[in-house]
Amino acid sequence: MSITGSPFRPEADPSSPDSSNPSDDVAAIEQDWNRRHLDADAPRPAFRVWRYARPAIVLGVSQRSRLMHTRARAGDRLDVLVRDSGGGAVLTWPGFVSLSVALPHGHPGAASRVHESYRWLGEIHLQALAMVGVGARLVAPEQLRATVTERRASDVGWACFGSLAPWEVVSGDGRKLSGFAQKRGRHGVLLVAGTLVTPPDWTLLAEALGESPRDAAALARQTVCAGEIADRPIDPAAFAEQLARRVQDALGVPDRPARDS
Repeated sequence: MSITGSPFRPEADPSSPDSSNPSDDVAAIEQDWNRRHLDADAPRPAFRVWRYARPAIVLGVSQRSRLMHTRARAGDRLDVLVRDSGGGAVLTWPGFVSLSVALPHGHPGAASRVHESYRWLGEIHLQALAMVGVGARLVAPEQLRATVTERRASDVGWACFGSLAPWEVVSGDGRKLSGFAQKRGRHGVLLVAGTLVTPPDWTLLAEALGESPRDAAALARQTVCAGEIADRPIDPAAFAEQLARRVQDALGVPDRPARDS
């Protein structure tokens, strides 16, 4: 699916922090950006690529009741906050790269069929990963339908990376590399994505949420980072820059430094 040539043009967001030099509270800034860009008067299309200076946990809106206990278990090790969209818990850290894209209703990238919105997002991630030497593929809907029984038995439902959705990014052997989510509001659509560039600490995430070590082990088996696929370290900043360029191209954004994305 191509959305190049769309008549919509994103506007710059001058309030956005410099993503090439992430601060300690990037996870909170990201969630605020996501909320603001679904407001009636927010510029859309707009996007940001996010990097993180320290670990944090972002709970899905349906997990709000777990916030107090998760913060108590996490202590000073990491921040814990709640996003407005659904899905499971997400761990952010310096080796994790996220993307937020805000689109108006009717934009070619905001398909009326929910998961179809992920297809162009997945293709952009494949292009950016290829530019840093990482080979991957997308999960087609028919592949998920064929393995639904097997996946129900192995999914880790409380974690965002514990299950698969159509058009998400996986390694050649099917381990999850990039996960997607979205929120459809009255005034627009927010698409979000996250990529495991360096190895995640699934034990830290499971402990903070009071979940079983078995779930941490399952997450380790079912996911993969970009560095493991390439068999060498991948620089999160380099991937973030390539991702920003691909989104700029797809949305028709005038060329500008990735840090302004």
